[in-house]
Amino acid sequence: MKGRNYRQTKGQAYTRGEYIHGSPSLKISRFTMGDTKTKYAQRVSLLSRNTIQIRHNALEAARVAANKVLSNNLGETGYLLSLCVYPHIILRENRMLATAGADRLQEGMRRSFGKPSSRAARVKHDQPILSIYVNEGAVEHAKNALRISAGKLPTTCRIVVETLP
Repeated sequence: MKGRNYRQTKGQAYTRGEYIHGSPSLKISRFTMGDTKTKYAQRVSLLSRNTIQIRHNALEAARVAANKVLSNNLGETGYLLSLCVYPHIILRENRMLATAGADRLQEGMRRSFGKPSSRAARVKHDQPILSIYVNEGAVEHAKNALRISAGKLPTTCRIVVETLP
């Protein structure tokens, strides 16, 4: 199945991993990168414009893209990148074969509950997906990193800059 088939947030959330045998593993390796001990003056956030489900592959691609831009421009200690959503939703797929002789192997919509295939995060309207904490001179680099990572996500996003107390 294609990723666009899982974008809508319809139906009840299927999240109880302890009851699901063969639950897919998470592809996101780290949720926080950069210097965690420094106090930063600005927070630059990537907010979703729609209510949507985002698969963990897309979240990992957005994280890697933003981290690469930030580490190249600011070094390893000039920022704090945080992924704000967690992919709790387990997506199921009722696989259908489309080869000759496949009619003996599939049942159509009979017993069509599906097998776990992937994970997704449900993101609401104006919920932050990625947040970057930087000092005042590096805001443009953070905005550029979020602009690049927004291209990896299946929704339109907006970038918000906030001054921290």
